[in-house]
Amino acid sequence: MTALHPKPVLGIIGGSGLYDIDGLENVRWEKISSPWGEPSDELLFGELEGTQLVFLPRHGRGHRFSPSSINYRANIDALKRAGVTDIVSLSAVGSFHDHLAPGTFVIVDQFIDRTFAREKSFFGTGMVAHVSMAHPVNARLGDWCEAACQTADIPMQRGGTYLVMEGPQFSTLAESNLYREWGCDVIGMTNMPEAKLAREAEIPYCTVAMVTDYDCWHPDHDNVEVDAIIQVLLSNAEKARQLVRAVAKKMPERPAVCPSGDDKALQAALITHADARDSALLEKLDAVAGRMLKGES
Repeated sequence: MTALHPKPVLGIIGGSGLYDIDGLENVRWEKISSPWGEPSDELLFGELEGTQLVFLPRHGRGHRFSPSSINYRANIDALKRAGVTDIVSLSAVGSFHDHLAPGTFVIVDQFIDRTFAREKSFFGTGMVAHVSMAHPVNARLGDWCEAACQTADIPMQRGGTYLVMEGPQFSTLAESNLYREWGCDVIGMTNMPEAKLAREAEIPYCTVAMVTDYDCWHPDHDNVEVDAIIQVLLSNAEKARQLVRAVAKKMPERPAVCPSGDDKALQAALITHADARDSALLEKLDAVAGRMLKGES
């Protein structure tokens, strides 16, 4: 059986400082249940520039969840159940370079995952899958975000490596210097396992990392101060809304089949033989892996 091509629906995951999207029409907040637990919040549905959009505040409205306590699996599963076909993830980060000053947006293309206290896969005993993460960010979405930054005159760097730390504490000076030696560009606490789970759910994903501060490596910023970060967050949030509006305008151009194959990531990933699959786990995977489990192409 061949599945119909889904209608483009843009999913936005908002990080620190971005808890809503203004300018939406036909707005409603809706609770989406997930077998993986409770998502961070209800989902905000609406239309922007003629595009269906679904917004999820990653930390919940009021910033209730720390990076380690976010239920990333429930968040991605809920977005999949809501019909989201593409995700742009907005994330507050620290910078490892002088030229990536506060207020700069980095359209990330690589990650180093240093988290250790989070569930990182929808799959496991009774249904094993291995997806490729060589290129974790969707190039088409990256192109659209780059063009959006240029149109809105937002300082931007295309490409960069995002070091994802566990948190909630900020880095030690030794850690900050080590990550700089590794060639990382920015540091944050939230985009892993988010990017991995989006890949497993076959949703093209892109990270826009919004710089709020220099990490503690910088001689003039040896302590990361929350008050100063909040001021930049507010400015970045307004820029982010401009970016979202510009990307929404591009969604009608979304190809029916993603050239990168991100929307078919499970095609050769499921390894457990049909006779050995766990029925309870399969029920939880009805949205994430439904295309493959139903035999769709």
